[in-house]
Amino acid sequence: MTDMTRDQVETLLKGIKDRYLEQDIVSLHQVKDIRVEGGNVAVSVVQGYPAGNYRDELAAEIKAALAAAGATNTDVSVTTQVAAHAVQKSVKRKDGIKNIIAVASGKGGVGKSTTAVNLALALKADGATVGMLDADIYCRSQPRMLGISGQPESSDGKSLEPMQNHGIKAMSIGFLIEEDTPMIWRGPMVTQALEQLLGDTNWGDLDYLVIDLPPGTGDIQLTLSQKIPVSGAIIVTTPQDIALLDARKGLKMFEKVEVPILGIVENMSMHICSNCGTVEHIFGEGGGQRMAEQYGVNYLGGLPLDIKIREQVDNGNPTVVSDPDGAVTQIYKEISRKASSRLAQKAKDYSTKFPTIKIMNV
Repeated sequence: MTDMTRDQVETLLKGIKDRYLEQDIVSLHQVKDIRVEGGNVAVSVVQGYPAGNYRDELAAEIKAALAAAGATNTDVSVTTQVAAHAVQKSVKRKDGIKNIIAVASGKGGVGKSTTAVNLALALKADGATVGMLDADIYCRSQPRMLGISGQPESSDGKSLEPMQNHGIKAMSIGFLIEEDTPMIWRGPMVTQALEQLLGDTNWGDLDYLVIDLPPGTGDIQLTLSQKIPVSGAIIVTTPQDIALLDARKGLKMFEKVEVPILGIVENMSMHICSNCGTVEHIFGEGGGQRMAEQYGVNYLGGLPLDIKIREQVDNGNPTVVSDPDGAVTQIYKEISRKASSRLAQKAKDYSTKFPTIKIMNV
């Protein structure tokens, strides 16, 4: 076998694409180091999003390509390094939280909260540090979905320690009141509660904080866009026309406040009969895909209408943790990787890189 050169290795790597970004890893600037000594080749690749077992698949693909080109020994590492990404110009990013992802829907009943918690758990399963903020003050569901009970502690009487389960940190107004207590609050009180839940919680260092928004485009959404640093939003809908009408409103709202749309998730995309395996599109077919094409955003994927998904969140063990190797979990992981990889391509936040300049009168 002949010795290889660095240029030959780089040319070879240009032929290998990142599955979720659909570009070659050299153009994506994922290749951080190439070392060549005769027939020995070492390559270091760093992805900007948690890719789980796809990291091993990508490393194997690179090794196979190098071996086929003549390398005698290969050392390929593929790691993840999540960066903080830019937020709204008028809002400062919260220390310790690299990225806030809002999960929204135009109307209720489309499975937004179930989707949000499973996507958060999918990010965690793929290697990220993740938090969940339940912003649906009136209909808080994350405490039950995450299987968390009790109240958060406060060491100083001013801030709260997040509750934890399944490896992610969580905060909800549901931790502070009884489950069946109604929140009879007007808009200003609701928005203040959201700001306090975010700002007064000791989140620590997080790659992603997923915010489960209430449906609609009201006070909470306006507060989110004006005062909370959001890196990107995911829109959840069903294929049904009436759901798509409201989902479009949510999408247009985020566009107006300059929050990037990471993509659209179509929930209840189809029903698969548990007895005969027949696939039925109960709520219509292809609505989410058409909406994504209409507005030029990413279609992240479709989820089935499955009784197990409902049973698992009701029991506090969402699908991603209840059935980690199942087909539906793989769909959630594919969606989370597509969304986080798209976010990785957005502008980074360099505000912490610049020193603070003070002008003093002498």
